[in-house]
Amino acid sequence: MSPVILDVQSFELSPVEREMLQHPLCGGLILFSRNYAEKAQLSALIKDIRRSVKKPFLISVDHEGGRVQRFREGFTQIPAMANIENLEVSQKVQLELAQAMGFCMAYELLQLDIDISFAPVLDLNGVSEVIGSRAFSSEPDQVIRLSGAYIDGMHKAGMKSTGKHFPGHGSVTEDSHTAMPVDQRSFEEIQEQDMRVFQQLIAAKKIDAVMPAHVIYPSVDSKPAGFSAIWIKQILRKQFGFEGVVFSDDLTMQAASVAGSVTDRAEHAIEAGCDMVLVCNSPSQAEKVLDGLSQKKVYSQRWLNLLHKEQCKEVPVKPETQATYLESVRLINLANEQ
Repeated sequence: MSPVILDVQSFELSPVEREMLQHPLCGGLILFSRNYAEKAQLSALIKDIRRSVKKPFLISVDHEGGRVQRFREGFTQIPAMANIENLEVSQKVQLELAQAMGFCMAYELLQLDIDISFAPVLDLNGVSEVIGSRAFSSEPDQVIRLSGAYIDGMHKAGMKSTGKHFPGHGSVTEDSHTAMPVDQRSFEEIQEQDMRVFQQLIAAKKIDAVMPAHVIYPSVDSKPAGFSAIWIKQILRKQFGFEGVVFSDDLTMQAASVAGSVTDRAEHAIEAGCDMVLVCNSPSQAEKVLDGLSQKKVYSQRWLNLLHKEQCKEVPVKPETQATYLESVRLINLANEQ
């Protein structure tokens, strides 16, 4: 069932991009800053995509807040997650702010017919600069508490959550976009720290999707987590009881190259247990994946549960929802002023 997520290069679809999105194996699209000039243009692009594909289709974006917020002008500026615990306010106010951030982020995207943001980051704030302030805290209990509230806000708005980067990207210095990170810690240490966040949020039924890290954890497997059946099928699915969607991280990242050609990477990720694979920032690589993957194979349909219209049924915005949004924006603006 259409396991590939692609991207497009600009503000409008080219004829070639339209054809690629209509490919039977393409089930979704991820948006980037390069696709956004202003809200009316983005709305027109998304409507064009929906009209073109004429099938269930997942439209996504990385819009966490902080430095990873693809759309700026016309959107509420969501603070970095690390800012929450640094505010000199009570824990109650921290939770209210986290929930407001999740709600506001999701609400604004859903209004434009974007199904999901790949959020929140559940990594611990450790030595990784690529994670850094994207993480809620260096303490697992704080991450559980604050990310749980953020997810509650997303769910209240009508958006499903994606926890990343399983089992944890915070303890490696290398950036998986440009290098192959290796986490040399023992399984016990990873389990007691990073994995506890995912395990508890999964048990609480807060996580709807998971994105594994392009990181190798030699104490468990020689393969990066996103290509590892041990991590995805044995630990995430069997041990943690996770029944939601598993996304690969971008298969064009340098750390994914250990799995072979881009088509090999897609096949290995799916075999390891990923439901959908992302191929970003390289139309030629995306074309290779569409040409190389089998169209005869039966692929997972779990991702259909993430489509927001399945939940929202295109009903008008309720007055109380609008009131929640305005209050969320107020709290966020106050936080941005501190």
